[in-house]
Amino acid sequence: MSIKDVIAPFAVWKRAFEKPYTISKPIDERPGAERYRGFHINDGDKCIGCGTCEVICQNEAIDLVPVKGVEANNGDSGLRPQIDYGRCCWCALCVDVCTTSSLRMSNEYVWVDQDPEVFRFVPGYDKKPWDDRKEGYRRDSDNYSLLNYDRVDMKAMEPGEGIKSFAELIQGYSREQAVKEADRCVECGICVASCPAHMDIPGYIRAVREGNTEEGLRLLYKTNPFPASCGRVCTHRCEDVCAIGHQGDPLAIRWLKRYIADQVDLGNYANILGAPEEDSGKHIAIIGAGPGGLSAAYYLRMIGHKVTVYEGREAAGGMLRYGIPEYRLPYDQLDKDVQSITDMGVDIKYNTLIGQELSFKDLAGKHDALFFSTGLDSAYGLGVEGENLPGIITGLSILEDVTNGKDPELGDKVVVIGGGNVAMDAARTARRYGAEVTILYRRRIVDMPADQEEIDEALEEGVIMVPQAIPMKVETAASGKPVMTWGHAEMVDQGAGQRPKPVLIENSTELTEADTIVAAIGQGSDYQYLPEEGYEGVEIKRYSVVIDNMSRTGNAKIFAGGDIANSVKDAVSAIADGHAAAIGIDKYLQALRS
Repeated sequence: MSIKDVIAPFAVWKRAFEKPYTISKPIDERPGAERYRGFHINDGDKCIGCGTCEVICQNEAIDLVPVKGVEANNGDSGLRPQIDYGRCCWCALCVDVCTTSSLRMSNEYVWVDQDPEVFRFVPGYDKKPWDDRKEGYRRDSDNYSLLNYDRVDMKAMEPGEGIKSFAELIQGYSREQAVKEADRCVECGICVASCPAHMDIPGYIRAVREGNTEEGLRLLYKTNPFPASCGRVCTHRCEDVCAIGHQGDPLAIRWLKRYIADQVDLGNYANILGAPEEDSGKHIAIIGAGPGGLSAAYYLRMIGHKVTVYEGREAAGGMLRYGIPEYRLPYDQLDKDVQSITDMGVDIKYNTLIGQELSFKDLAGKHDALFFSTGLDSAYGLGVEGENLPGIITGLSILEDVTNGKDPELGDKVVVIGGGNVAMDAARTARRYGAEVTILYRRRIVDMPADQEEIDEALEEGVIMVPQAIPMKVETAASGKPVMTWGHAEMVDQGAGQRPKPVLIENSTELTEADTIVAAIGQGSDYQYLPEEGYEGVEIKRYSVVIDNMSRTGNAKIFAGGDIANSVKDAVSAIADGHAAAIGIDKYLQALRS
């Protein structure tokens, strides 16, 4: 032992003569450090109630609960996290995993009360003194994240190569890519409410992650019998509300749906999906073999009803086939979806126009129920002087010609009027026939109703877009070609909640000569198959069939759906309508038996 060790204990005696250090008010005078993990704060305006905080909490100290004044809406569950400080260990994993960065922690650590129930509270809604505290812990988003915010890119054909043919542009995920993308999902379920078909999105994405594509296919078919098609052309509103998308790229939900359908051979579908239930003895007629009609047919057949679908064209699919080019939705993939339905015993009568070969009234009379979903296949005209001159055609006619293997003969210069998906598809189809294409649209590009990816891809393929261009009239030039007279527009504010209105600027007119002018400003329904005097209880109001929430018209045995009956007018909404109609028809038939 050294001498230092011997005298060291006596060194403390010098402290006996120093003034003691004390704090008279230790709580008031000792605030938490700047990044101390104290009591929670939540920004209710940013929070979407996704529940990632609840799931990650290992102490089960967080519950999502309804709170007064917060309603569920598209992209928000309407629930908010409630913290139980009897369980919380202040680990801050809930803050680290918050998809919107709404949840954080103050640096306040003192809370005294005799009522233990007060220590279970909803931050941001149960007001506390530390709500406005700037200090405290929050995720250092610049340096780390528990979540992966970057989407796995999907391989696609280069635009310059893509316009050389109608080959599919998007190539699809490999297994490695699909699993990596699926692993980004937090399984919050916010997406389910925004999907018109209410697909079990977290469930089928989990199936991708676990490598169980058969289970994924079963989950897809519970609410959507068009996975190969929707996996390519769905409007994917689910991705618009994806929780991950608040701070990064939304999950590629549509592409993962496609991945499942791509991995399963059609020959295995029946074994995976199972056989229809025992024959019910009931027979349902369906008019229209589009996504709405065939979805209703599938679900009705699976619960044991006999189904016959009447289709006016020579192939099924409706606007999926005759309104979407093959570079977006290859025919063999649509055929795969259709055959999976017919393989279950659904009978389709092609080239059968209701109102000619068969009457609507006779069909309704000899079947136990009838569902019609005939879509929007009547294109609107331009509504200007000269709209019927030679050289003016519709966007739908171009797309149908191509589907039928016919060259639309558009010429070298094409002008497309419109800003929706049909306008984009017509323009991009014209590019594939070698034409120079210009789109004239009366509003701004940001106002275009087309999907953003369609707009972006059209621009990449060399389509010229002229916004704020109002068509005025069409004349025939000396060359025999049509000439469009159009004028520049200014956008005039219409007040809160309304989009600006395009107003023609005086003396701003221009003339554009083209080989073909394409009208693609929308389309409506053709109800010629309905009896002239109407049909008992079937009401058409503002060009749409009036139905209830089970897709039933005013006639108890007549149901309708799809674009002719809903305001959204896209494939997945038609599919949802078909499913709802199948449930409604089955309930109607059960009621007859009771």
